[in-house]
Amino acid sequence: MLEDPPALEPAEGAFRDRRDAGRRLAAKLEPLQGEQPVVVGIPRGGVPVAAEVARALHAPLDVVLVRKVGAPMNPEYAIGAVAEGGVHVLSLDAVHALELSDADVRALIERAESELSQRSRDYRGSGAATPLAGRTTILVDDGLATGRTAQAAIRSLRRRGAERVILAVPVAAPESVRALRSEADEIVCVEMPRDLWAVGLWYRDFRPTSDEEVVRALEQAARGGAAQAPQAASVASAMHFDVGLGAPLRGDLVVPPNARSVVAFAHGSGSSRLSPRNRAVARALNDAGHATLLFDLLTPQEEAEREKVFDIRLLASRLVAVSGWLAAQERCAGLPLAYFGASTGAAAALTAAGELGDRVRAVISRGGRTDLAIGLGAVRAATLLIAGGLDHLVLELNRETQRSMRCECELAVVDGAGHLFEEPGALEQVARLAIQWLDLHAGAS
Repeated sequence: MLEDPPALEPAEGAFRDRRDAGRRLAAKLEPLQGEQPVVVGIPRGGVPVAAEVARALHAPLDVVLVRKVGAPMNPEYAIGAVAEGGVHVLSLDAVHALELSDADVRALIERAESELSQRSRDYRGSGAATPLAGRTTILVDDGLATGRTAQAAIRSLRRRGAERVILAVPVAAPESVRALRSEADEIVCVEMPRDLWAVGLWYRDFRPTSDEEVVRALEQAARGGAAQAPQAASVASAMHFDVGLGAPLRGDLVVPPNARSVVAFAHGSGSSRLSPRNRAVARALNDAGHATLLFDLLTPQEEAEREKVFDIRLLASRLVAVSGWLAAQERCAGLPLAYFGASTGAAAALTAAGELGDRVRAVISRGGRTDLAIGLGAVRAATLLIAGGLDHLVLELNRETQRSMRCECELAVVDGAGHLFEEPGALEQVARLAIQWLDLHAGAS
């Protein structure tokens, strides 16, 4: 998804209209659905595109208010942009080339900010912006030309607390993408022509979007929010919970109605609660009636210390502490507890299960470095080891683990899968195996 698409020469138009562009963009963004993102459009033209993305990803839709600062004699030529939150972006080269004084620039910015305030009232009325703190935010526009508007928008979203900002556009100028890679965490686009010329050339229908259309899209998204959300789950996103560390851990808890178990995920080294693979498995578990908690085993400060990423005792202690936190939550009280670990997270899960004994009903390992687990002989939880058929080293390590386990333990091999299970259908098979194991060993009676 991070690779630049092949260059295309401008033709009659790559997209039928903004809705078509949004649907094609959403297909590229589908792997992000597991992060439960917020989709934010840049009015006006970016909102119809964003609405299609939000609909496809079952995500809430909002806007980020940005106003281009146009040159005095040519308002269409952007010398900068302003965004809500007091964000200003200016091209000093353009200011100097046009010989604008400080007073000229201040007047242009003040005019843009006045228009910004009016648009806020028009689009949101008395309502508040969607909270972004700790969330993955997908910023959408109908195209990326100079990139100044997008730059201001990204900075505005950061001020609103967005944890990750993904810039997503149907078509972009390569030089603008390169310039914005240091601003956005990720940039996704459908087309990246060598010569963009103008965004409108890449649409067969590029008629202006009205304020009324923007308001209507936001209202429709708000009305459809309940239908768009995952049908079976009550979600608490980007939770911050204190387990006595002095700094809170971050996590996402999903509890379906009548949940039969709660599964705490332990991610591997170099990963986090935002792991798209673990989130894909978690969604399948939610659909099957199992609650899930994906959380960061380390605080942001600790993640910078590489040795802690491989400190199995430390990671296991966090999992034990979070298990106590889960047991105290009203929605999870009384639910059988299970662990799902990947890579080094699987070693932490087995180590924690050994410490907690009968309190953990099941452990599932996906590509786990189970050889790093401490105290395997103490594990009582029914354990399922899943390894890729092409992941020869981990497969052999898991066979050794199975031989040393005293509890019920099975090894399942996903043929044709490597260590990351990126092959088509591999994660789906992991999810099916996990659901069957949980239903057998951790389902509430």
